Amino acid sequence: MSAAAKPMDAGGPIASTAAPGTTAPFSYTLRDTLDADEHAACLSNWQQQYDQLSAGLFAGEFEEFCFGRVQLFREALNQSVHQAGIAWPGSRTVAVPTVIEGTGWFGGETYSADTMLTLGSSDELDFRTPRRLEIVACTADTTALNTYALQVEHRDLEAELSGRTTVPASPQQMADLGALLTTMMASLRATPDLLRHPQMRTAMEQALFATLLNTLPPAAASPSLAPSCRTRQFIVARAREYMETHIDEPITVADLCVKLGVSRRTLQYSFQDVLDLNPVKFLRAIRLNAVRRALKQAGGNERATVADIAARWGFWHLSHFSADYKAMFGELPSETLRRSG
Repeated sequence: MSAAAKPMDAGGPIASTAAPGTTAPFSYTLRDTLDADEHAACLSNWQQQYDQLSAGLFAGEFEEFCFGRVQLFREALNQSVHQAGIAWPGSRTVAVPTVIEGTGWFGGETYSADTMLTLGSSDELDFRTPRRLEIVACTADTTALNTYALQVEHRDLEAELSGRTTVPASPQQMADLGALLTTMMASLRATPDLLRHPQMRTAMEQALFATLLNTLPPAAASPSLAPSCRTRQFIVARAREYMETHIDEPITVADLCVKLGVSRRTLQYSFQDVLDLNPVKFLRAIRLNAVRRALKQAGGNERATVADIAARWGFWHLSHFSADYKAMFGELPSETLRRSG
């Protein structure tokens, strides 16, 4: 790792929205730290103070991606520290440990490998870490996240999390969130410049929000009736009509929920019943076909790349995209582009 930050824009790191004075759409920071104060200063737009508690040389690692209304970060510490401070205004943070030795203390509760942390912008950070800790975390704009939760899942997430510092979650739910954050950061680390595409930023933001909602269980599950057969058929018809009139846009499940005024669960019921295919797979098929057409049209352009074209259609995990593309069409996207040329 580099010993210095590597911002990917001239304006320096940004937080959930572009920082004051900069219009940069994203930033990337990668840093090794040798001091608790230095480490505390890494996190963009937070106010923090770290005090080292255990004896020994301090060695930390910090990595951060900021884009749109999202801040992803990973931090690793080899000493126990006390973290105090606050996050940026109007934000919600969720974090899971990927490496932990011992137990800590967070907001008045014991912290262990089974603990998922959450912090609102008005909550005070009060964290005594274990001796060795590595966490991955997502800080998102509260309004954007809660609007998504209301429109897509019909949940008031902020009301559910109000006053909470830890969230009960199963090992599988924590593993799923940790895997998504780790995979997303690895993908961005390999190709950070793809974040210049707004479609890529939107797709990653919605993937994060969807996984966060799956990971954060509702305070009380409310039973809901499945829509009638006629209603399901009507929902699918309206969805397909919307997709046909927006054929050149990378439509997402969240887009359909908002436009149709239905929850993700209702959309799932309807597509599964009428088309025998869930909406995620259906939209993925539509987007894969759109990418294939774009690859064939770009064959004569020497500057065209598979990664850029895939990013314009919201495919942020390139290896998964290539595998899905080959499974659908029997060839790699690079082969389509090369043959077209």
